[in-house]
Amino acid sequence: MKEVRRKGGLGRSQDLAAWVGLGAAAAVLPLVLDNGRAAAIGQLAMVRDAAADPDGTDVVQVLGDALMTVVTTLAPLFVVGVITAIAVSAAQGGIHLHRLRLHAEHLKPKGIASRLVGGQAWWQGTKTLLKTAAVALVLLVALQALVPTLLASGRLPLSHLLGIASDGTSTLLRTGIAAGVILAIADVAVVFRRNRKQTRMTLREVKEEHKRTEGDPMLKGAIRSKQLQMSRNRMMAEVANADVVLVNPTHVAVALRYEPGTGAPRVVAKGAGAVAARIRSAASDAQVPMVEDVPLARALHAACELGQEIPAHLFTAVARVLAFVMALRRRGAGSGQHRVPGGSTLPADDTTDHRAAARAAVRDAARAGRRPAAPTDPAETSTGQETTR
Repeated sequence: MKEVRRKGGLGRSQDLAAWVGLGAAAAVLPLVLDNGRAAAIGQLAMVRDAAADPDGTDVVQVLGDALMTVVTTLAPLFVVGVITAIAVSAAQGGIHLHRLRLHAEHLKPKGIASRLVGGQAWWQGTKTLLKTAAVALVLLVALQALVPTLLASGRLPLSHLLGIASDGTSTLLRTGIAAGVILAIADVAVVFRRNRKQTRMTLREVKEEHKRTEGDPMLKGAIRSKQLQMSRNRMMAEVANADVVLVNPTHVAVALRYEPGTGAPRVVAKGAGAVAARIRSAASDAQVPMVEDVPLARALHAACELGQEIPAHLFTAVARVLAFVMALRRRGAGSGQHRVPGGSTLPADDTTDHRAAARAAVRDAARAGRRPAAPTDPAETSTGQETTR
C-alpha cells in the first residue's frame, strides 16, 4: 500500500475535488458580484466620458481597462476554486508530478484500448451519465419551485426582477453543488473500496514484502550459522591458552584462564555434548591439563557465560583446582586428565542454583561499590599444598 501510494497509483475521486472547488468558488461569488457591480459602474462612467469626447487613444484605453477589470474581478473566483480542488485532491493521496509525465506504456495500443473500452472506462461513462441525470433532476425540481415566482414578477420593477433572478440563480447553484457533493462522497466510497481491492496482496506478495522489510529468513539463518561457527572457532582457539579444562567427564567442559593481578579466573571456552568433546580434543592437542570435577564443572557451566569471570562463591573451589594444576606442571605431568586429591569441594548432589548465586554476587558487589574479592593466588595455595605434603 505504501509503495503504491508513493508512486501515486491509488485511485482518487476527481468528482469530489471538482464539486468542492466549485462550492468554494460559489461561496465567494457574492463578493465577486459586488466587486463586479462597482467595477461596472466605473467602466460605464469611463465609456460615457469617452463618448462625450471621442478619441482613438481613449477608446483603446477604455477597452484595456475593461479587460483588466474583468480579469481582476473574476480572478478570485478561479483562484479559490482551483486551490480548493488541488487541496482536496492532495488530501486523497498527495501530489505526484510524475503522473503528469508521458509514459511509454500510455502509448501502447493495448493500453489505449483498455482505457477506452475496458471495465474502468465503462464505469466512468456510466457514472458520468448517472451524475448528470441526478444533478439535472435536482435542478429541475428546484427550477419548478421558482417558476411561480418568475411568472408573477412581470409587473415588478427591473431592480426587483434582477434581485429575484439573482436569488433564484443562487438557489439553483447551491442545490446543484449540494447534489454533486453528495454524489462525489458516494464516489469516494467506491474509489476507496476499489483501492483496497487492488492493493490486496497475495500470500506470495506478503512473503516478498516480509523479505524486503525483515530480510530473507534463509539468508539471515545462514548468517547466524556462520557467525556461530566463527564464534566457536575463536572459542576453540582460546582453549590452547587456558590453564585448565574442567570436565564432567564427558558431558560438560569449561576452560579457565587465570592471569595474576587481573582479578578472578575467566571462562575462555565452555560447552556441552559435541562442543564439550571438541574442547577436550583441543585441550589434549595443546597439552592443557584436564581435571575431572563433576560438581564444579556443572556449576561453572551453569553460572558463567563465555568471557565472564567466575562468581565469588566458586573462588575457593577453582583456586584449589588451579593450585593442583600448577603443582602438576612443575613436576612436568600437566597434560592429560586428572582428579584433585580428596575430590571436589562441592557436594556430589549439589542442588545450588549457581546462575542465581552468580547474579546475586554481582548485585551485592554493585551495591557495595566494589568488585568481588579475587581468589587467593593459586601459587600460594600450591605452595601450601606442597608444604603440607
